[in-house]
Order: sequence, then structure tokens, then C-alpha cells
Amino acid sequence: MLKFVKGNLENIEGVEIYPIISLLIFFVFFTALFWWVFTAKKAHIKEVSNIPLDDDTVTINGIEL
Repeated sequence: MLKFVKGNLENIEGVEIYPIISLLIFFVFFTALFWWVFTAKKAHIKEVSNIPLDDDTVTINGIEL
């Protein structure tokens, strides 16, 4: 299986740029996420974490009780 994929990829011109681009996207995304987590206001995090608990309705299998 790997020979089949590797053989096809060797014939594509400029294919070596795609792993570099995907690594950069991965690195930028998780760096930004890391930065946001440490700079987010604690009050906002607490408010957002309590959203599922604020609803007074109860649903079971899509039926509101």
C-alpha cells in the first residue's frame, strides 16, 4: 500500500510543500489556542462552562419534559 502511494506522490511536481504547509497550519492553530487559553478572562470561562447548567428544561430522547 505504501509503495502505491509513494510511487504516485513521487510523480507530482511540488508535492513536498504540502507537508510543510500542514505542519505550519497545525503549529499556528495550536499556538493561537494555547495563547487564548492563557489570556482568556476567568469570568468568561466560568460563564461559558455554566451554560449547560442554566437551562431549566429537561429533554429525554429529544422530548422536552
